[in-house]
Amino acid sequence: MENSSKILIAYYSWSGNTQEVANYIQRVMGGDLFSIEPVEKYPRDYQDCLKVSKVQIKDGFKPPLTNEVDDIGQCDVIFVGSPNWYSTIAPPVATFLTKYNLNEKTVVPFITHAGGGVSDCITDIKKMIPDATVLEGFVISGSRVGSAEEKIRTWLRTIQLLIDE
Repeated sequence: MENSSKILIAYYSWSGNTQEVANYIQRVMGGDLFSIEPVEKYPRDYQDCLKVSKVQIKDGFKPPLTNEVDDIGQCDVIFVGSPNWYSTIAPPVATFLTKYNLNEKTVVPFITHAGGGVSDCITDIKKMIPDATVLEGFVISGSRVGSAEEKIRTWLRTIQLLIDE
């Protein structure tokens, strides 16, 4: 990948796992981190969070965000990270994807999960941004995030974003 490419690593992380993957990506690729933050925080209790997120996903709710990317038009490659919630991306990530014009951008998904794998996460991302180029995503169980740095490097080489170090 050209060194002049501007990279954004946008993610929503409820438990910290998706943030940890975002940090690994930034260490390897550089770029700017952007934490996607909903105005209304999700409950810290896991079961309560599941209840709230299940209703939001069922209703197609896209929560308002507290922050914005200053100039996404300057970004060439946008990594987008989300936990897998009920077989799709978290609602704040859906807000992010539909809020900005990502046409002709290269979008690189990364998904963390608690056993659900990728499910429809990447398919749903592609549906939300049909005019973007969506590369092969990275998917990892939250319990394996702590030892994921080499797997992330291998993935970045496979999708040809990391050429040589």
